[in-house]
Amino acid sequence: MRNHSSTISKGIDWSLIWIYLALVVIGLSAIFAATYQEGDPFLQTFLAFKTDYSKQFYFFLIAVVVGFFILLTDSKFYPATANFWYVVGLLFLLLVFPFHSRIKGTESIIRIGAFNFQPAEFCKLFVALALAKYLSRPETNFNLPRAQLLAAFIVLLPAVLAILQSETGLALVYFAFFMVMYREGLPAVIPAIAFSLALLIIASILIPPNVLALLLTGVALFLIWSSRRQSRRRRQLFTSIILIWAIAVGIQRFAVPLIFEKVLQRHQVERIYNLFGKDNPYDPMQTVLSESDAKKKKESGSSYNVRQSKIAIGSGGFFGKGLLSATQTRYDFVPEQRTDFIFCTVGEGFGFAGSMLLLGLYLALLLKMITIAERQRSVFSRVYAYGVFSVFFFHVIINVAMTIGLAPVIGIPLPFISYGGTSLLTFTMLLFVLIRLDADRQMVLR
Repeated sequence: MRNHSSTISKGIDWSLIWIYLALVVIGLSAIFAATYQEGDPFLQTFLAFKTDYSKQFYFFLIAVVVGFFILLTDSKFYPATANFWYVVGLLFLLLVFPFHSRIKGTESIIRIGAFNFQPAEFCKLFVALALAKYLSRPETNFNLPRAQLLAAFIVLLPAVLAILQSETGLALVYFAFFMVMYREGLPAVIPAIAFSLALLIIASILIPPNVLALLLTGVALFLIWSSRRQSRRRRQLFTSIILIWAIAVGIQRFAVPLIFEKVLQRHQVERIYNLFGKDNPYDPMQTVLSESDAKKKKESGSSYNVRQSKIAIGSGGFFGKGLLSATQTRYDFVPEQRTDFIFCTVGEGFGFAGSMLLLGLYLALLLKMITIAERQRSVFSRVYAYGVFSVFFFHVIINVAMTIGLAPVIGIPLPFISYGGTSLLTFTMLLFVLIRLDADRQMVLR
C-alpha cells in the first residue's frame, strides 16, 4: 500500500490540486448562496440530491474519484488512445442529433434519466488530446500548409457539429486551440488575418454598410496612389491591394449578413448588437415596432441580464453582503445566476475582495499551466498543456467579460464555479490529465 501511494503522489504538482479545491469550494458556496431557500433543513437538502448545490457536491465527489483514477493511469495511455477518444467524442456529438433534448434554446444535450450530458463539453478534452497526438508525431512538419490545415480540421470539426446543435458559445471555445498552434509554429499572418476579420465584423456593426464599403474603397485607392512610384513591384502590389479590397468588401456585404442571419440565432445576434449599443437590424420585428415599444423591448431583452449582473456586482461593495444576505442574486433578479452569470453571485456575496481572490486563483492557475507546459520534455505533453491553458483562458476571460458587459453573452460556464455536472467533470479531467502528464515530465511520450 505504501509503494502504491508513493507511486500516485510521485512528481505531482500539489499546488494545482489546492487551487482546484479552492475554486470548487468557492463554486459550491456561490451555488448555495444563489439557490438555498430560507427554512429548508440544510443537512437534509444538502444530501438529498434535490437542490442544485447538493447535486453539484455529488458531481464534485464523482469528479474527485475520476481524477484519482486519472492519477493512477500510466502517462503513455493518453498518447496511445488519443485518436480513439477523439473518434468517440465525434460519435457522441453525432448521437446528439437523433437523441437530443432541447433545453434553453440549445439542442446539444442528451438526457439520461435525471442527468443531462453535453458531448460538446467533453469533446474539449478529446480535441486537446488529439491535437497533442498529431503535433507530436515525428512525421508531422507543422511548417507545411497541409499539416496546418489538418490540425485546423481536428479542431474545427467538433466546432461545426456544435454550431449545428445551436451551441455557438461552446463552438467558439474550440477556436482557442489556435493559440496552441501559434505556439507550435503557426505563421503570425494567420492570427493577423483572424484579428482583421474580427475588426471588419465589428466595423460592420458600428458603421452603416454603404459607408463602410466607401471607406474600404477609399483606403484601397489611397494605398494604390501612395505606392504608384514603386515601379518594380507595382503590378504585384496593385493586384494584392485590389484582391484584399474585394475580399473585405465581399465579407462585409455578403459573409457578415449570412453569419448573422443563418449561422447565429436571433438572441445571439441581439446580444452582440446590444454590446455595442445598437439595434438588431436582422430582427424582423424591429422595423414594425414604435420607438417606445422598441425601447421597452430593449430594456426587457438580452441586455437585461447584463444590466442586472452589473447591478448585483456593484451592490456587493468591497467585502460583499455575505453568503445569504445578497438580494439581486438571491431573489432571481439576475437570470442564470448559478450558471453563466455566477460571477455576479460571487461579486454580490463576497464583494470586490472576493472577486479579486477568485480572479487571483485563476491567474495563479493559468500561470502555473504555462510553467508546466514549458518544462515538458515531450511535445505531446507541452501541446496538451497549452491546450488546457487555452480552454481555461477562453472560458475565464469571456465569462467574466460578458458578466460585466465587456463581451457578448455567449453562454459558457466559469470553470469549477458554474453549476453543471458535465462542465465540472470535463474541467476536472482536463486538469488532472495535465497533472498526470506533468508528474512524468521527464518522459518523452509518443
